[in-house]
Amino acid sequence: MSRESLGHFELLVLLALLRVGDDAYGVPIARAIEQSSGKPVILASVYNTLERLEEKGMIRSTIGQPTRERGGRAKRYFAITTAGRREVSAAKKVLTLLWRGIPVREG
Repeated sequence: MSRESLGHFELLVLLALLRVGDDAYGVPIARAIEQSSGKPVILASVYNTLERLEEKGMIRSTIGQPTRERGGRAKRYFAITTAGRREVSAAKKVLTLLWRGIPVREG
């Protein structure tokens, strides 16, 4: 795991991006998090996190073609990088190891 570890929401965004697939944009990423967590997600938080992850080199983005239904604006598509996949894998390993040491309690 790198010195700059992932925050909780950053990890959720990366996992949602993996679930949705490369060339996803903010809305389906937010939907995937909402469906998995059962909690509402603020779209601006997703885009802020995507920008931060891109600055860290964990994702990359490309700009699509402008579309009429978006008033001539283009979508920004995101894809996870090799570094991002490594961080997700490292986080999974650590969380799995930590969960193994916690006794299961009823109620």
